[in-house]
Amino acid sequence: MNLLYQSTRSHTAPITASQAILKGLAEDGGLYVPESIPKLEVTLKELSTLTYQQTAYEVMKLYFTDFTEEELKSCINNAYDEKFDTKEIAPVKEAGGLYYLELFHGSTIAFKDMALSILPHLLTTAARKNNVTDEIVILTATSGDTGKAALAGFADVKGTKIIVFYPKDGVSPIQEKQMVTQKGSNTYVIGIDGNFDDAQNGVKAMFNNKKLAEDLKAKGYVFSSANSINVGRLVPQIVYYIYAYGNLLRKGVISEGEKINVAVPTGNFGNILAAYFAKQMGLPLGKLICASNENKVLFDFLETGVYDRKREFILTSSPSMDILISSNLERLLYLASGKDSDKTLSLMNSLAKEGEYEITKEMKDNMSGILGGYASESQTAEAIRKVYEGTGYIIDTHTAVGASVYVRYKEESKDESKAIIASTASPYKFTRSVMEAVDSKYGSMEDFELVDELSRISRVPVPAAIEEIRRAEVLHDRVCKKDEMQLVVEEILK
Repeated sequence: MNLLYQSTRSHTAPITASQAILKGLAEDGGLYVPESIPKLEVTLKELSTLTYQQTAYEVMKLYFTDFTEEELKSCINNAYDEKFDTKEIAPVKEAGGLYYLELFHGSTIAFKDMALSILPHLLTTAARKNNVTDEIVILTATSGDTGKAALAGFADVKGTKIIVFYPKDGVSPIQEKQMVTQKGSNTYVIGIDGNFDDAQNGVKAMFNNKKLAEDLKAKGYVFSSANSINVGRLVPQIVYYIYAYGNLLRKGVISEGEKINVAVPTGNFGNILAAYFAKQMGLPLGKLICASNENKVLFDFLETGVYDRKREFILTSSPSMDILISSNLERLLYLASGKDSDKTLSLMNSLAKEGEYEITKEMKDNMSGILGGYASESQTAEAIRKVYEGTGYIIDTHTAVGASVYVRYKEESKDESKAIIASTASPYKFTRSVMEAVDSKYGSMEDFELVDELSRISRVPVPAAIEEIRRAEVLHDRVCKKDEMQLVVEEILK
């Protein structure tokens, strides 16, 4: 059966998976959602015997039904190869009674690699399937990690250009260095004088600008997105929760059918939405814990049913979560409303015009399996220090938000279920914040001195992604105002 995709904001005719991947964002501004969530076709016992690549195929074949087996396996095998520094791709490590799903073993040492390694292959395959001859312009806003992972994935990919906008003062020094040293004749990186929400709003405005699309089409260009709004990003994220369950089952940590909880440090809501999809597919997941930092707009929403972005934007030590408009939440709103696109559109219009919306009690009840929690800056640092002192294992700031929130949930609820913490970035990506949390004495050291000290105390070799930027040349130094983003794109594309 061919699984089709529908916009969250209108009753327009559904489209195929490859068309949804190509478009990224629907023409009405909505996000594409599958008309139904398929059920897993392999047993849990069979899952425990599969490699990551085999698991990926079993999941993706259910969603990308207009791709042939050969096309899909080619995309998967080209994505999950030696660029990952572990054969497992996404290993699970136990520390202090929690199970950390390490999603940072790709080329940019953050979880975005898990989906952005495969998206270029899905996108170029989708273009061939739909006879697209225009050059594809990947337009992306990043809070730090998506940008580098997308740049690495699309660098020098024939028939594409990639333009990344990031908040100039809103990412870590390592994140910025990774982006501005990116090679590739088709890569462009621009810092903006604003925050991530400004960058994301600017990108969405360009996607929704019909005249701009027409002008670009006349010059042989078409926009697509590498942000988590693209279903080509969302579906690959479902895989690692399913693989993690099989991993724990294979190791004898859990029994077949045993429910486990999942805690996910959350910004744009895509990663935890993928866990929600995995649960709907039949994976035995219990509570899904949505962990926020001090920008706790999602925590407040899950508690009250009111989403209110009218608040101070706080720069934290977990910058990839410094977000006040969580785009992927729209997909959950659509599903929780009974796939009511009119209701979803009304909520999104309210958010755009008034800066807030409130969902119905029925919708809130339909989201009851997702719980919210948040960690302050001090609680995040405390979690890093406690895990290190107790186990010798070092986690990054984002993972620490997830761990801090989950430990408090466990204490308050007395829930003894085993739990996966989505470990979304290597501690090397946020070295200063991590090392100062371990011990304040590290505050006086230079960035790369901290890198070497982290390697010494963690007994984990410095990743290639860090070594390669020690002396790398800055290739991108452009900065623009937030209202000049379209002008910059037009200039790049001439």
